[in-house]
Amino acid sequence: MKDKLFLMSPGFTNAGLGPFYCGDSVSVEGLLGFFPELRDRVDVTYIEFPRPRQAIVDLIGEEHQSVPVLVLADDASAARPVNAKTTGGRRYIDDEKQIRQYLSARHDLPIAG
Repeated sequence: MKDKLFLMSPGFTNAGLGPFYCGDSVSVEGLLGFFPELRDRVDVTYIEFPRPRQAIVDLIGEEHQSVPVLVLADDASAARPVNAKTTGGRRYIDDEKQIRQYLSARHDLPIAG
């Protein structure tokens, strides 16, 4: 399995307001835009706003549905410079800055200055 990245689909509504986009997803999307080769190295899924977000629930559980989230591949090095969380035997990162740091380190890309 590759690392699995979940980003929020743009144009969602919440409590009848919107349309919105997720600023944290945009930040990670910017990294994908700068380094399009990441799309071949990471499984990227755009998820809709309403819960349950079943694709995420299936991997890391109902209590961890925040987006963006990166579910780490089994072969992902624990030594990467990031504080991955663990649930049900799966490691994941749910902070956009740490997602970007991890992807940059794992794929030998420049880091944010």
